[in-house]
Amino acid sequence: MPKIIVNGKEYQVDEGITLIQACDSLGIQIPRFCYHEKLPSVGSCRMCAVELKGAPKLVSSCTTSVFDGMEVVTESDKVDQMRKTMLEILLINHPLDCPICDKGGECDLQDQTYAYGLDRSSIDVQKRSVEKKDFGPLIDSYMTRCIHCTRCVRFCTEIAGVESLGAIGRGDETEINTYVGMAVTSELSGNIADVCPVGALTNSNYAYKARPWELISTETIDIMDALGSNIKVDSSPLAVLRILPRLNESINEEWLADKSRYIVDALRVQRLDTPLIRENGHLRSATWEEAFETIKNNLVNLKGEEISAIAGNFNDVETMFALKELMESLGSSNIDCRIQNILFNNKDTSSYLFNSQIASIDDSDAILIIGSNPRKEAPVLNARIRKAYLSGNVKIALVGEKEDLTYNYDHLGENSNILQDILNEKHNFAQVLKSAKKPMLILGLGALLSDNAEMLINLCKAIANKFGLILDDWNGFNVLQTSSSLVGGLEIGFVPKDYKVGVHHILEDISVNKIKFTWLLNADELNFNKFQKNTFVVYQGHHGDAGASIANVVLPGCLWLEKDGTYVNMERRVQKSYKCVSPIGQSKEDWKIIRKFSEVIDKALPYNNLEELREKMSQYNTIFNNINIEPAKFSYDSKADTNIIGKSLLNIIKNYYITDVISKNSLKMNECTKLFVNNKSK
Repeated sequence: MPKIIVNGKEYQVDEGITLIQACDSLGIQIPRFCYHEKLPSVGSCRMCAVELKGAPKLVSSCTTSVFDGMEVVTESDKVDQMRKTMLEILLINHPLDCPICDKGGECDLQDQTYAYGLDRSSIDVQKRSVEKKDFGPLIDSYMTRCIHCTRCVRFCTEIAGVESLGAIGRGDETEINTYVGMAVTSELSGNIADVCPVGALTNSNYAYKARPWELISTETIDIMDALGSNIKVDSSPLAVLRILPRLNESINEEWLADKSRYIVDALRVQRLDTPLIRENGHLRSATWEEAFETIKNNLVNLKGEEISAIAGNFNDVETMFALKELMESLGSSNIDCRIQNILFNNKDTSSYLFNSQIASIDDSDAILIIGSNPRKEAPVLNARIRKAYLSGNVKIALVGEKEDLTYNYDHLGENSNILQDILNEKHNFAQVLKSAKKPMLILGLGALLSDNAEMLINLCKAIANKFGLILDDWNGFNVLQTSSSLVGGLEIGFVPKDYKVGVHHILEDISVNKIKFTWLLNADELNFNKFQKNTFVVYQGHHGDAGASIANVVLPGCLWLEKDGTYVNMERRVQKSYKCVSPIGQSKEDWKIIRKFSEVIDKALPYNNLEELREKMSQYNTIFNNINIEPAKFSYDSKADTNIIGKSLLNIIKNYYITDVISKNSLKMNECTKLFVNNKSK
């Protein structure tokens, strides 16, 4: 490890890092504009310049690698004068509109000007102005504020993998612009507002809403996909104003997908805020007591096999566990959380998890993607795959629909029979897997939406077992889930006793009136044509959508940001979400609704608060005691049927922007659909 001297003190630092990284690790502050630790360094702003012994002039610390014996000075009159000069040049054309700029209070330029700026300029020229650019519906641009750090350009090119932005003109005429007037075509575009060190690019949802010091910040998690990205929610006492990514190198690094960031405008739209009872074909407002009494009266004399419960997306584990126990007390085993009707076996844990863990994508040297478009199903995970691709150490192949995944890959075809050829070593990619040290496959849900699903899982397990995807310290068999609730539901057994009985069996029993009572927990993605008029339906959820429209009783629940809850992401990481804002209207925390109803029917569940409920969950499954991931043991049956019927593997998500009841009500997501999806299909 090299030894360096910084400001007269000797330190030992890691080899191969830059000077600014070394100083950051030592707690020595160096100002910067263009430098960002996740982006390639360009050394264009010169604010990070330092004195290097032996160098004829100041050097940029973001482009200078450390070496043994290096001597640098980060604070001196010469360095200070350089920074003052650079700021003076940057501020020549800056509009100085801090009082109305959304970046005010958290702006790097503002901070550095306070530290190094002058109270007047020696340069007397007319300020230039730059036209407002159309970056699409998600980003507001004020390009007169731009200091040409090119962070946004580098993010789009390197991280997002879309060449939407670039610099045009030279010298004083330089501008950041989109190519041929296009919008930024990335599912990660909101991150360019985060990396922008000034107010040139801002979040369109947050425009003129509040100042940073007025916000209440809560650290929690995102549930719009199965990654469980760590986020910070900024809110007023009444509403969520913006959602920002929170650093977690193991999951989302410091990025966030657009849907997770911009559904803020849908959180209070089309909300269920009071209990509803259907009378004469119409829903009317009711009290909680009336709603519970109506449900109770329609449960009287029903047998357990005549009762069912289906859990959809966005459900915390506590609520699903409480509903499961309620159904058990009623004698019913007709429960399921696999709303997409993919019959995962909850006893075979490794068969539905991303076993390699998200961060291990960085270490993989061969990736086989099957029936998935990670760019739409998990954009942040797709950025991880792109990062591995840019390292040059990984070979990627896809079996399924050919899509622009933002990196090069070998498209092996669409038919699932290709997997048989790989298993039998009749395909070239079999040799790639065999020679790889840490190969992985990523199985998408699009490949499993058929009667072949179990056999396809068996086939993929056979490939994993044969080609070294399963080692003592490596499990390369992965399933890319899309629902934040599914893994948690499987972990607490929210499935029928026979896992081969799925939602479609429950719907068939409903259609022939074998099941007369159904409790829908945020379940809107069902074939409601199966429901008979004499089927009594209870819908518990937060947005009024398809499920509420056919319900006999509607119970208003809370969004995940309005309550404390537990979620399990697709790699089996147990995470807590925390209450950020108060519930609206008469809506209540979902597990409390179920607990209260259990009292009404004289079957009170054995917990009175969240801690007691979580203790019961932990007794059922020990993973809820752990803050670390509890790996699942890989199971493989060599005699399992792998003779799949060849079919084309189609992706499960066609429109990334609208996939659920929340995004459906988002104005921004609808604008993106119109611009990026509908226009593209014409």
